[in-house]
Amino acid sequence: MAVRAVRGAVQLDRDEADHMAEQVGRLITAVLERNELGTDDLISIWFTATPDLHSDFPAAAARKLGITDVPLICAQELDIKGAMPRVVRILAHVETDRPRADVAHVYLGAAAALRKDIAQ
Repeated sequence: MAVRAVRGAVQLDRDEADHMAEQVGRLITAVLERNELGTDDLISIWFTATPDLHSDFPAAAARKLGITDVPLICAQELDIKGAMPRVVRILAHVETDRPRADVAHVYLGAAAALRKDIAQ
């Protein structure tokens, strides 16, 4: 069993807590499903949000999914001129037998433009 890092991102349509919970929950679910992972495989998740998101902590979406015993942390993304607005990114550390090359990084909707090289 190896420790791997899985990246992902989603762009929100608006800065509302319910919308954030829905979209970030969708992102976490997609990361788990595409990598054939369960919540027991999670080691930790690091969330970042662009500075224009204020309605809630992205990690709250993970708690709503029942991920209650995994360390989670939120941070603010750099405020870069011209960067895509309303984006939540994740970096999940997981235990898996997948080779690094087979890890599926998940960029949903418009966020796929952020990392065309690794988005699946």
